[in-house]
Amino acid sequence: MRKMLGFIVALVAILAPLVPGFADGIIVPIPRPDIPGPPLRWLTIVYHHVTVTIENGVATTKVDQAFRNDGEFPVEGTYVFPLPSGAVIQEFTLWVDGEPVVGGVLPADEAREIYLSYLRQARDPALLEYIGQGAFRARIFPIEPGETRRIALEYVELLSPEGGLFRYRYPLSPERFSAKPLEEVKVEVVVKASRPVGSVYSPTHPVIVGREAPTSARALYVDKDVLPDRDFILYYSLTGEGVGLDFLAYKPDDEDGFFLVLVTPPAVRDLAPLPKDLVLVIDRSGSMEGEKMVQARDAAAFILERLTPEDRFGVVAFDHEILGLTSGLVSASAANVAAAQREVRQLTARGMTNIHESLLQAMEWLQPADRPQYVLFLTDGLPTAGKTVTDTIVRDVTAANTSRSRLFAFGVGYDVNTQLLDLLAEQNRGTTTYVVPGESLELALSSFYTKIAAPALADLALQVDGGEVSDLYPVQLPDLFYGSQLALFGRYTGSGPATIVLTGERGPEDVVLTYNVEFTAAATEASSLPRLWAARKIGHLLNLIRFKEKTEDELKPIIIELATQYGIATPYTSFLVREEERTAAYVNPLAMAVPTGPAGVGAAQATKSLAEAEAAQRADYVREVGGRVFLFVDDVWQESTYEEDTPTVNIVYLSDAYFSLLDRFPEIGPILALGEKVIFKLGTAWVRIGEGGVTELTPEVRAQFQG
Repeated sequence: MRKMLGFIVALVAILAPLVPGFADGIIVPIPRPDIPGPPLRWLTIVYHHVTVTIENGVATTKVDQAFRNDGEFPVEGTYVFPLPSGAVIQEFTLWVDGEPVVGGVLPADEAREIYLSYLRQARDPALLEYIGQGAFRARIFPIEPGETRRIALEYVELLSPEGGLFRYRYPLSPERFSAKPLEEVKVEVVVKASRPVGSVYSPTHPVIVGREAPTSARALYVDKDVLPDRDFILYYSLTGEGVGLDFLAYKPDDEDGFFLVLVTPPAVRDLAPLPKDLVLVIDRSGSMEGEKMVQARDAAAFILERLTPEDRFGVVAFDHEILGLTSGLVSASAANVAAAQREVRQLTARGMTNIHESLLQAMEWLQPADRPQYVLFLTDGLPTAGKTVTDTIVRDVTAANTSRSRLFAFGVGYDVNTQLLDLLAEQNRGTTTYVVPGESLELALSSFYTKIAAPALADLALQVDGGEVSDLYPVQLPDLFYGSQLALFGRYTGSGPATIVLTGERGPEDVVLTYNVEFTAAATEASSLPRLWAARKIGHLLNLIRFKEKTEDELKPIIIELATQYGIATPYTSFLVREEERTAAYVNPLAMAVPTGPAGVGAAQATKSLAEAEAAQRADYVREVGGRVFLFVDDVWQESTYEEDTPTVNIVYLSDAYFSLLDRFPEIGPILALGEKVIFKLGTAWVRIGEGGVTELTPEVRAQFQG
């Protein structure tokens, strides 16, 4: 039996980071016997700002870093920045007493030797991440205690599309190289092209994407008080008119492949927005009193102001009684909108909460029509009037939804019944958004409406001709809206060309789009895809249990196996970490099977983030290296597929055997960079790096790595 591994990780640690092939610029200090602690921890990286401009495939990267000496002794050393392959330094600025310092670019062989010498001196395996094609190096003169040294660097590189997708990578991983967390990390990428920009996607970091013009896009990642520990990767594509489709694949050597389909509408609306029907259902029960009621009124006013004359709308307010603020579904004329806004502004909080009747009223107003139809449901509480049983409410509302309208629920605060709202949205083809105390309801609702106000395609379906695919997530495709994109993950077998057929509806018209793709037999770049796919599958399985479509006994073993293999936090896995300095008392809200309160909202948000995961988030005890997952167990970084008591080839850390192994198999450098104790598979053998074992790589030892 494989040793059952799980995780004590923060809930945001849904997906682990990539272990990079390079790392951002650091200062490697000259070792001094009078300064305690690891040399690479003698300085604090105060901030790390990166500004990238990509024009027609030429990427110019500007790096701005500040290093501070928080110790009691002067520190000097060498600033090293590993350059991406083919990159050229354009500018470097470091001021010492008002004078710039000159640096130089090292050839690959010399860079490698210097890195290995640093490794032997500092005894820090993280330096192995630096072994690359070349590097920039400059001497850093003594930094006195309390002094800060600022360094600016600029380099340029040419990006080449693969399968229509451009891939930009910035080395951002100073986790081991700063005495304290960075005050701020910021990466901003501006893409400019002669053609419209299509998909913009980061599998590694949560980015905000803005589009000021069809031929440009801006992606922004910002974090504070953090130790970044993975490279920043951004994919983008160029498209023509209409809906664009981009395709990524990753194929491990010994299993089926993984793929990602990105579907992006045009950067600008190619047709006028479709007329739509919309019913706002607003909770005005007593618990909405105060700021929540004010925000609800403001959000409703925002939405009403943005209706077009071709739209139809209705407004329902409820406590224990149902109040129609419009006479059913009415046209969005200026007079009707103004009248509804006056009614909304007069709403006050009172009474109990009759969710059942309020939603039935909304569904009664919405009759089948050749236009998108939505219910926006806003509540902060539990059903306390009328029918209050979750299954009954969901069954009745879904049955009354004869128009197949999409229901989008907004849960405000911690008193909501998350199971009820999630089921209502799930059964009525919508989504749920939770706004916790301190967040702006008005901002959440208005931002959401801005997206759905202009659907590009509804009732999407996708099929693959010429390729064998399985395990597609999300199982039910959402509508495609302008300003957003759809990410679909799946598995594939075999290889070769295939055709993806995307169908949808635009009003009364059926739309059929076809795209040619290639399922390659050896795709290695998008190594984050396996864990992104696994997170979405786990989220789907958890929802099946929550919604009682499958039993826990049926799905729990599958979830545990996936979670163990791919290093993902679930209600059924707990990861025992016994290293004292890493001990953490994290609580996993996923494990709290309650529908209400902070824990219930946290669990609902966590499951949703798994099911919709698009960016690999940070984890303290999980690392991904080239598609292989490593877990930190008992002070050892251990590959997730390792089974306890499996025989290993034991090699002493930093011994001659260690470096001989690295020379013979340079691809294991990022794995060895995990730490001084690592267990991983090499060929047909398992290797254990640590304190005990062989110190010389004899022919007998080398023979074990064949295959």
